[in-house]
Amino acid sequence: MRCAFRGKHSVLTVASIILGSVLAGCGGLLVMSLASPSPGNLGVRNGRLAACPGTPNCVSTQAENQDHWIEPLQAEPNDDGVISLLAEIVREMPRTTLIEQTGEYLRVEFRSRLFRFRDDVEFYHARRSGLVHFRSASRVGHSDLGVNRRRMEQIRTQFQRRATTVSGGAALETREDSFVLAGVR
Repeated sequence: MRCAFRGKHSVLTVASIILGSVLAGCGGLLVMSLASPSPGNLGVRNGRLAACPGTPNCVSTQAENQDHWIEPLQAEPNDDGVISLLAEIVREMPRTTLIEQTGEYLRVEFRSRLFRFRDDVEFYHARRSGLVHFRSASRVGHSDLGVNRRRMEQIRTQFQRRATTVSGGAALETREDSFVLAGVR
């Protein structure tokens, strides 16, 4: 049996092909991340943020299914400082750009370290109930390997720590209470 890859030149050829393929793949990912436009469905409409797509790279407090659903934040009703506190928290996180901020809404873009993929994060403070709904979604790809969920749990931890310090913030009793409040059963 003869080996198809013999000699120094054959090894260099194979190595060059592999290296070229890896570089082309990385270049393609970089171009894809730079060319991903901002979704047109962002913002609050009738008290709701946009629904998550069918891919697993999104979490939302208003999701219809439990794969995408995440517990909302609880703040004091009519607290004017909620969105400002969230803006302060996300500004301290790496690779973050604040896009829009009003008294009840905050929109932020996060970028991944390596390929600079953009994730869109939105917060909506339903002032009467005190619930802070949020959505975090990747613009491209299928799976985010749990990045959006982990990020939002990190923000939750910071928010609860700071809100409790500032205003004695209330917390939801159980996950089941959260489902009922969020309209998910």
